[in-house]
Order: sequence, then structure tokens, then C-alpha cells
Amino acid sequence: MMNEVRFIKNNGSRWKEFETFLSSGKKVNPDILSRYYIELTDDLAFSKTFFPNSKTTKYLNQLTLKAHNQVFKRRKTGRNAFLRFFAIDYPLVVYANRKNIFYAFLIFVISAIVGIISLQSDSSYVVSVLGEDYVATTLDNIEKGEPMAIYDSHPSLPMFFYIAWNNIRVSFMAFSMGILAGFGTFYIMFFNGLMVGTFQYFFFTKGLIVESGLAIWLHGTVEITSIIFAGGAGIRLGRSILFPGTFPRIVSIRKGGSEGAKMVAGLIPLFIIAAFIESYLTRNYDKSYTFDLIIIGGSILFILAYFFIYPYLLTKNQNYAKQRENDAL
Repeated sequence: MMNEVRFIKNNGSRWKEFETFLSSGKKVNPDILSRYYIELTDDLAFSKTFFPNSKTTKYLNQLTLKAHNQVFKRRKTGRNAFLRFFAIDYPLVVYANRKNIFYAFLIFVISAIVGIISLQSDSSYVVSVLGEDYVATTLDNIEKGEPMAIYDSHPSLPMFFYIAWNNIRVSFMAFSMGILAGFGTFYIMFFNGLMVGTFQYFFFTKGLIVESGLAIWLHGTVEITSIIFAGGAGIRLGRSILFPGTFPRIVSIRKGGSEGAKMVAGLIPLFIIAAFIESYLTRNYDKSYTFDLIIIGGSILFILAYFFIYPYLLTKNQNYAKQRENDAL
């Protein structure tokens, strides 16, 4: 663990820079101000933990209080805060956790492949994953010529509320189980991937890959992507426990939990959209394959634009703006 002298040496210039930044009297970019504030609170937490009675801690406490007043004086509330979250805060936290999201995606894909290989080796494997009742009902529907009738087995409105709640519940579980050093999240992601892979290959063996693919991915494009992002949030929490870096573990967990919670909270509208599609549109997937492809294609374009392209461009612009502010000091 670093001593106080090294701690000051590593961070002192940044504190002085921030102090100058606050005292300049210039109009400050609120996003850059927030970034500085987050870094400062992390430093203060570290200092309070290891040097509670030092002058460094008193200095950081005063500087943090000054920064707090400026940050929350400028922060907007109500509708603007809501829009800001989805327009700026959420894309930034997604981009910062792109590696964690990739790890969750990798777990999901590998487990889907495991499901396919297992079903190839043992035709009864589908029962152990999807359940005996579900498989029996689906086989009966296939014989009737209605392979996806399972999506039309309940009224739309109750189905909508149930699916939305269940998906939100699963996403919070995928995140919160990260507290088990990430292993809980791994299990949830692996099992979900296993189900999808087994389900799709089961219909492939029945010659119904097109029908099942359209029905599942009509809502699944948004739903499954969101679950993978929730898995990324859980991995972020797990890594904060296993790899705290230079932070005390409690500080690292707080940071990981905060970022993960933001990632999951931002997914709630997407789960509601996915639930609506599954409850009202998936049951009519066979009415127009063109319509299905438009919905799936539009979902893919939205995901690529909002979760990948936009966060990259926003982060790049934020870094440029921060550099401009630093150059102006």
C-alpha cells in the first residue's frame, strides 16, 4: 500500500490543477467538472481510510466540499436530468465498461455453443434445459402446425407485465450476483446462453430454424442484448472485488457497484420495449416476414448506434473538450 508521500506525489499536481480549475471563475464544462469531482471523491475516500488525521485529508475534504457545491449547483433536475442520463451519463459508462460487456457476450456465446453441442450428442438434453412440460407443449404445437404458439398462450397485457418484470428481475440478478466475485453473474449468463443455444438448435432439428429465428429475435434482439449488458454490469462489480488496483477494496466495490447500477438502470426502457414486442408482435410473427425483418434490423441498428458508435464518439468528444479546458488553464 502506498504511503502518504507517494500518494501526494502521484496525485498532488492533479489536485492543484482542479483547485485552479474551480477558482478560475470561467464557465466550466459540467461534464468535465463531474469527472474531476468523481476522481477527487475517490482520492478523499482513500485518504480518509489510510491517513484519517492528516493535513492531506483535511485539504481534500475542503476541496471536495468546494467541488460539490459547484457540481450540484450546476446540475439540472427533472426532465433535463433524465434526458442527460440517457444522452450523456449512460453512454459514457457503457463505453467505459465495453470490455466487461464483451466478456459477458463471450460467456453467452460459448454457453450457446455448449448447448448446441450437447443437444447434438444427446437428443434428450433439451428436456433438462427447457423443461419437460415446455418441450412436450412445443412438440404438440409443432404437430398442429403452430410451432410458436407458446407466444400466443396468454393474453397480451398480463404477458407484457410479467415479461417486463421478469426481464428486469433477471438483469438485476445478473448484476447483483457479481458480488460473489463475478461467479454468480457467470452462472446466470452461462445458463441464459445455454437456453438460447439449445432452444434454437432444437427447432433446427425440426426444420423450423427460420420460424424460430424470426419469432425469437423479433423481441430477443433487444432483450438478449440487454441481458448481456446487465451481465457486463455484474462482471464490473465482480472485477472491482477481485482487482481493486490502487484503491482500497471498499472504494473499488463502491465504484464498481455505482457503475454497474447505472448500466442496469439504463436498460429498463429496453426491457419494456422488448416485453411489448414479445407480448403484442411475436405472436403474429408469421403474418409478415418482411415486417419481422424490419423490426429485427431496426433493433440491430439502434443497438449499434446507441451502445457502440454514439458512446465512442461522445467519449472522444469529452476527452477533446477536457484537453481544451486543461490547455486553457
